[in-house]
Amino acid sequence: MAWRREDRVFAIGDIHGCPQELDALLRAIEAGPGDTVIFVGDYVDRGPSARDVIDLLIEFKQYNPNTVFLKGNHEDMMLSFLGMPGHYGESFLFNGGFATMASYDIDESNLDQALALLPHGHVDFLQKLETSYLRPPYLFVHAGVHPLRALEDQEAEDMLWIRQEFIANPHDLGHTVIFGHTPMRDVMLDLPYKIGLDTGLVYGGKLSCVEFTEGRCYQVNRGSRKVSSHRIKALR
Repeated sequence: MAWRREDRVFAIGDIHGCPQELDALLRAIEAGPGDTVIFVGDYVDRGPSARDVIDLLIEFKQYNPNTVFLKGNHEDMMLSFLGMPGHYGESFLFNGGFATMASYDIDESNLDQALALLPHGHVDFLQKLETSYLRPPYLFVHAGVHPLRALEDQEAEDMLWIRQEFIANPHDLGHTVIFGHTPMRDVMLDLPYKIGLDTGLVYGGKLSCVEFTEGRCYQVNRGSRKVSSHRIKALR
C-alpha cells in the first residue's frame, strides 16, 4: 500500500534539557495526529531546563496521541533518586542532575523535598516511560541491546546502559535497533543492524530526528532554531 503522510514514523534522539532546539525540531517536522513519534529517552540532566523539555513533551502528546516516550538511563537514575523504582539514584546529581533540579528551583536547601516539589504531571510522565517499543522492522530502545541475546531475553539494564558491546557488534534480532545514549558526530547508520540518534546536542552538537516512512533526517544545532533536513538514501 502507499503510505499516507499521516502514516509517518519519527524517532528523536537525546535531548538532555535543551528545550529551544526541541521546540524548533517539533515545529519543523509538523507531525500530524496520525503520525507516530518515538523519543528514545534522556530528556533530563546537563542542559539548561529539563522542566521546560518535559512541559513541551507533555503538551506535544496532547496533539499527537501516537507519541511514544522511552526511558533513558538518566530518567531511571532520577526516578531512583526520588525514591521510586529505578537504579543508581546515588549517581543522579553528579551526572547532570543538579541542572535538572535547578530547573525546578530545587537546590541543596530543599533537595530532601524534591519529590514533593516536582509537578505531579512531570512525576507521572517519568513513571510511565517505556523501556522499548517494537514496530517492525524497527526496535526502539534507549541504549541498545545485548547482541547475543534473543529479543525475549533482553534485560532492561542493557537497553538503558549498554554501549560498545552493542555498537561494535551485529545482532540477530531480525529488527533494526534505533537507539540513542552514545553521542556521535552524526546519525550512525549500520544497516540492517542499527541506527544511532544521539548526536551530542547538550555537548554542542545537534538534535537529530529520523523519519522512516519517507527516509528523511531533520537536525538542529545547539543554540540554533534553524532546522535542516536531507534524504537518507539507505532508508528508501
